[in-house]
Amino acid sequence: MGIDMREHMLEDRYRITARDYATAGDASMAVKRKLRQLGVDSEVLRRVAVACYEAELNLIIHSVGGTLTLRMTREEITLVSQDTGPGIPDVAQALTEGYSTADEEARNLGFGAGMGLPNMRRNADTFDIQSAVGQGTVIRMGFRL
Repeated sequence: MGIDMREHMLEDRYRITARDYATAGDASMAVKRKLRQLGVDSEVLRRVAVACYEAELNLIIHSVGGTLTLRMTREEITLVSQDTGPGIPDVAQALTEGYSTADEEARNLGFGAGMGLPNMRRNADTFDIQSAVGQGTVIRMGFRL
């Protein structure tokens, strides 16, 4: 059932702090709770939650911090990850499963397996990544409702 989104658009923004492993997963859990309250289909909810968690971890591990923005209309959920961090020198390589530039601290904590971007792309219906070295990265993911 859920909320009638014909006239409403949900938009929530979550600030993600670099290297803050203690809060890893908090934003994605908040997104999951919000979408569950709105009655989003469980399969769509699962895919959004996976992609959101991966985006959140990438912001924590690889950037200088940034934001996750959740937008929802009646037709689609959009998730945008944006940072002003170091950028990705080779996006094609970064999209390769198993490729990771995570540092030793992240790896020791069990992160940095090189599945973040591939999992985001696999779970989203639409996926776009724009990155420039020294300027940052913007990832847009869409999920049809």
